[in-house]
Amino acid sequence: MDYLDILKNNKDIFFNFMEAKYPLYKDSNIFLRDLLYAIKNFFEKKNSELSYSTAENLALAFAAYLEANGEFTKLRFDTWRVNFSTEKVVKEEAA
Repeated sequence: MDYLDILKNNKDIFFNFMEAKYPLYKDSNIFLRDLLYAIKNFFEKKNSELSYSTAENLALAFAAYLEANGEFTKLRFDTWRVNFSTEKVVKEEAA
């Protein structure tokens, strides 16, 4: 199972899931640890247990993917700025 592809293909679902515990706002900071635990919890809900190191590597790879798409801006090695709003994601899904 390619966890990174699952995150890429279900990005909106993942961020709506994450938003429930870790509020995300446009131009807010997101930290590696928050992303890591959100990924770990997301896959646990799908009955897939990830080790800490696997979740950390996945978080870094997913953040790099989001950087490449302009959805994150890297501020430090473990911190990014969010360049989108999850409110938009929720409204689009409701339509």
